[in-house]
Amino acid sequence: MKRILIVDDAATLRLYYRTILEGAGYHVVEAINGVEAMEKTLQAPFDLYIVDINMPMQDGYGFVRELRGRDVSQAPAMMISTESAANDRSRAYAAGANIYLVKPVKPDELLANCRLLLGEAHQ
Repeated sequence: MKRILIVDDAATLRLYYRTILEGAGYHVVEAINGVEAMEKTLQAPFDLYIVDINMPMQDGYGFVRELRGRDVSQAPAMMISTESAANDRSRAYAAGANIYLVKPVKPDELLANCRLLLGEAHQ
């Protein structure tokens, strides 16, 4: 079963993503910021990261940049944010994100992008 780490400080959004992803058969773990996300990553690797940008302690850019710089199993990262300016998107890709989506994300859009990044055929 594919493991997905949701990194977002908003409990409602973590629950929203968790409900969609678990319904599709994924194992979901949550973290409230980049620091907690890195601690969980170092305990056991994930197959995909879904990362918010604006979070306390360590934002999404910082987490993905640190993840990419560490000697850990690398997995795709999807950044999802309310920030929709072109420079936000380019900062996300520069940090190491594979896909950048703007909130709100519909369930089918979330699943389609997860399956794409996980290399799974469209279901």
